[in-house]
Amino acid sequence: MIVIKSEREIELIRASGRVLAQALDCAQRSIRPGVDLLKIDGIIANFIGRRGAVAAFKGYRGFPAATCISVNDEVVHGIPKKRVLNEGDLVSVDVGVGKDGYFTDAARTFPVGRISEKATKLIKVTEEALHKGIAQAVAGNRLSDISWAIQSYVEKHGFSIVRELTGHGIGRALHEAPSIPNFGPPGKGPLLREGMVLAIEPMVNAGNPETFTCDDGWTVKSKDGSLSAHFEHTVWVRKGKALILTLP
Repeated sequence: MIVIKSEREIELIRASGRVLAQALDCAQRSIRPGVDLLKIDGIIANFIGRRGAVAAFKGYRGFPAATCISVNDEVVHGIPKKRVLNEGDLVSVDVGVGKDGYFTDAARTFPVGRISEKATKLIKVTEEALHKGIAQAVAGNRLSDISWAIQSYVEKHGFSIVRELTGHGIGRALHEAPSIPNFGPPGKGPLLREGMVLAIEPMVNAGNPETFTCDDGWTVKSKDGSLSAHFEHTVWVRKGKALILTLP
């Protein structure tokens, strides 16, 4: 069942989202060549804790860290480890925050120093595709209008959408109904209603869309070894225009 949130609940979700956005800003300031993933994870976890919130991924279904940090051909769910970032890497940081019983989820992909022209385009197109999807998250549209807006934009620019992973509802729990594919024809699926809260998150590969999960049981990589990017916001479905809840 898709849960409709009250205005009071939206404010609580927005408070969680502010902490999350600020945590990602902290991560961005720390990302540079020579920094290891465990340090970034610790910076984010400490920031969230100081704001009276919890890192929602820690222990979720057994996940061992506060954040998912994925590098280069890692699509999502990378486990932070003593891996040092190098000039030219792409690093995707995915964070969930719980505060006063309400949850938000967001992700950004960052360049490490100077990156290739193709990597720069991949980041740009993935972030723009997210906003194309958000623009369709308005009351009266269908769920797949979001999906089609993302897919069509990504493929127009020569990249591919990961099929196996989706966005999701969020709020009272970290993952709620509905699942939100990043591909598919428009005009399908549930009718969007004011008060829905959705975590929209395109995952885009520079090469083919196929992925596989590593032996750690978590890290998802592109099957052909191509670069991947990931952007996500938690948004409130409204009449006329969606509101992003994961902004500072």
